Amino acid sequence: MKRKVRTGIIAVLANAAVLLFYATPFLFVVLNSLKDRRAAAQMKLSWPATFHPENYAEVVKVGGGMLVTAFKNSTVITFAVVVLTVIVCSMTAFYVQRRDNRTSKVVSFLLLIGLMVPVAVMPTIWVLQALGLFRHKLGLILVQTAVGMPFSMMLFRSYIASIPREIDEAAMIDGCGPGRLFFQIIFPMLKPVTATVVILSSINVFNDFANALYFLPGAENATVQLTLYNFMGAYSNRWNLLFADVVIICVPMLVLFLLFNRRIVSGMSAGAVKG
Repeated sequence: MKRKVRTGIIAVLANAAVLLFYATPFLFVVLNSLKDRRAAAQMKLSWPATFHPENYAEVVKVGGGMLVTAFKNSTVITFAVVVLTVIVCSMTAFYVQRRDNRTSKVVSFLLLIGLMVPVAVMPTIWVLQALGLFRHKLGLILVQTAVGMPFSMMLFRSYIASIPREIDEAAMIDGCGPGRLFFQIIFPMLKPVTATVVILSSINVFNDFANALYFLPGAENATVQLTLYNFMGAYSNRWNLLFADVVIICVPMLVLFLLFNRRIVSGMSAGAVKG
C-alpha cells in the first residue's frame, strides 16, 4: 500500500514538473503580449501593470491585414501537403511493404536517406527555379511534402506490416485489382495511423518557418510564421505585438494537439507494436 502511495506521489510530482517546464514559456509569452511596449521589452515573467488587449487587434491590422492573408496561405499549404502526404505515402508504403524486389529496396534506401539528410537550400531553390515554381505555393507544397514523406512512410509501412497478407490474397482471388484492393480494403484499415500522419503533418507544416522563408519569399506569400518579421526591425522592436502574434499563431495548432493527442499516441504505438 505504501509503495502504491509513493508511486502515486512521484507520478504527481513528475507530471507537475513537466507541466511547469512546458507551461512557463507559454505563460511568459501570454503575459508579455498583454503589456505595453516598454514593459514587454524588459522580458520579465511578471503580471502586467496594465492590461493591453488591444495589442491583438493591432496585430491583425498590421501590414494591411497581412496576418489574415498569412492564415489563408498557411491553411491552403497545410491542407495540400497533408492530402498529398497521405495519398502518396500510404500507397508507396503499401507497395514497399508488400513487394520484395529491387524497386522496393531502392525506395526503402531513399526513405532511410531522407530521414538522415537535411534539406539542401540552394540546390532546392535551383530546382524550383528550373521548374518555374520558386516563389509559388505549389513549390513550397512539393518541398514540404518531400520533407515529411520519410517519417510518414515509416509510420504507414509499420502499420501496414500488421495487416495480414491473407487479406490481400483473398481479395485478389475474388477478382480485386491492385487499385481497388488498396483503396477499398487496405486504406480504410489505416484510419489510426492516417489520423496520426494528418495531425503531425498539419502541426509541422503550419509551424514551419525555415522552408517558407527560403522557398516562398514575398509579402503576398507570407505564412503565419513569417509574420513575426512585421514586429522586428533594426531600430524598433515591438515585443508586445510580437508576443501577441505568437499567441495567435500557436492557438490553432495547440488546440489541435490537445484534442487529438491520444489519437497521435495510439496511432504511433499501434504501428510500432503490431509491426
